Amino acid sequence: MTDALGWRKKFGVLAPSTNTIVEPDFHAMAVRGVTSHISRIHIRDQDLSSDEKMVRILEQIDDEILFAVDRVITAGIDYLIMAMSAETFWEGLKGNRAFVKRLEDCQHIDEIPLLFEEYGVSSFKIFMFSGGYGLHGLSDQQNLFLMINKEERYDFAHFEFIMRGLTRLMEKHPEARDTISLSLHCEVAEILNAYTKIVENDSSLSGLHAYSAARPPHSEGLAICIAAYLAHETNCANINLLHLSSRKAMEAALTMQTAFPHINFRREVTIGHLLLDVDTPSTIWAKVNPPIRPRADVEYLWQAVLNNQVDWIVSDHACCSAEQKRSAKDSDNIWLAKSGFGGTEYLLSGLFSEGSKRGMSYNHIANLLCWNPSRRFGLLEKGDIAIGYDADLVLVNPNETFVVSAAESESQQGYTPFEGVELTGRVKSTFLRGNLIFNNGQVLASPTGRYLKRSRY
Repeated sequence: MTDALGWRKKFGVLAPSTNTIVEPDFHAMAVRGVTSHISRIHIRDQDLSSDEKMVRILEQIDDEILFAVDRVITAGIDYLIMAMSAETFWEGLKGNRAFVKRLEDCQHIDEIPLLFEEYGVSSFKIFMFSGGYGLHGLSDQQNLFLMINKEERYDFAHFEFIMRGLTRLMEKHPEARDTISLSLHCEVAEILNAYTKIVENDSSLSGLHAYSAARPPHSEGLAICIAAYLAHETNCANINLLHLSSRKAMEAALTMQTAFPHINFRREVTIGHLLLDVDTPSTIWAKVNPPIRPRADVEYLWQAVLNNQVDWIVSDHACCSAEQKRSAKDSDNIWLAKSGFGGTEYLLSGLFSEGSKRGMSYNHIANLLCWNPSRRFGLLEKGDIAIGYDADLVLVNPNETFVVSAAESESQQGYTPFEGVELTGRVKSTFLRGNLIFNNGQVLASPTGRYLKRSRY
């Protein structure tokens, strides 16, 4: 809708709370159809009598500026102006570039409506540990992975601003509120850094035992509590807690649901965390984040599944070749191995096999793999066998038993952490939109997948 007064352009103007010149100047320069919208950066002390005191003011600006940006962009501005010079030239060209980059990162959050409205993206993901810990372990170059400057932060405040952006999107599109969500990988970098250093120097631990201890379950629990409170604070209504791997993580997730009943939490578990434990023979191949846990955690997750406390189960498919997975220098070193593995082809059989032993019904399995995730993520033509739905069907022989072998897999990754696991319930045929594409171990069709733009209605 065209703005009644700012129908040509709307400027957002950032100014210190102590400044008395900028706002009157912008109003004095006003022309017809152009409006200026001032957002104040709170300054507690304006003493400029020394370089040290000037630095303190700049630190205050650094602490407060993103709050000011977050407020003013809700006015739907066309341009953002920083109406003070010190912050923009301090530390020269390097400082100026860092300042611009920080504002650009905040503007990226403002692009969330574009991603939803133009491209049908309705769910977004945060890796809560990425600001200070590497994807595969300790890292002093995480800023390169995140494409930010070394002095910049990817922290809880950034997560908060993403949540506020999603809340604004839900308010703008109430008809799509149920399918707009934020997904979180819940681990805290500070805990991971501290425990990794301790465990790496503990010769009594090795393999998956060591990796689980280096990324302890209470790091998951703490991250879940932080994420839940931020969701409460920002009224970000739909939160997906991804690949919960431990008792402590699940207990924290359930506790937060009780604490904040107005937040629509969903809880996810992976088939890897349900089939494997730290004693699995496939040590290097089973490295993943969060880590594979001890058997007691596995059984607790199964109980949560049976209690209908888990909303969906996934493969968390993240594979790389065997050559990339393990280090060429030390192939058995868990710290040098990369995290993640493929497992989509064993998702249904794995859940069917182990779930059936525990009394799961076929309907429950279908809800966890199809109906629940399709509803949450707005894939409304998927998830059921009914008129109007895509005929995506899988036929399973419930009595056929097989032993998982990478040599028989269609995957090119060259390994599987499920090697040697016996499963009952083999996929025999697969239909994609009514077309038979897989039958009796043979792929019959060329790739016909297509991008599914989530509907706004």
